[in-house]
Amino acid sequence: MNDKTVYFVRAVFAKLFALIFLGLAIAIIVSLLMSVAKGFMEGAEFMQIFLSSVNTAIIALALFELALVVNREHSGSDEEEGAVASLRRTIPRFIGLVCIALALEGLIMVIKYSQLELAGNLYYPVAIIASTALLLAALAFFLHLTAK
Repeated sequence: MNDKTVYFVRAVFAKLFALIFLGLAIAIIVSLLMSVAKGFMEGAEFMQIFLSSVNTAIIALALFELALVVNREHSGSDEEEGAVASLRRTIPRFIGLVCIALALEGLIMVIKYSQLELAGNLYYPVAIIASTALLLAALAFFLHLTAK
């Protein structure tokens, strides 16, 4: 196969995966809006609706970001600066979104367990928050190792 064919196949697959991730993000947003509307119609507490919708919105944002990254990084030509520079540009944004989602999930679990007086179950949110801190430390180490 020549370079033109490889570039074309790469671009087609990048667009296809970007569209799949974008479609999933849109489906999650629609699901989120329907669950918020259902919560209000059933008379659920505003705070409960808000807490359950935050993580879903962040997951949709992460999928949207992933669609943008796949489209930008894999549709372009190979003349860019290199794989490490590309990773340094895209990985922190995605890992940042994952860390936000994990931290929010841990905090929401702390709030839920404290409201339900289930202090014995606080090991789970503490583990999630500690994992988030470890993920951020690993990202910082990666950025340090790949610095020019």
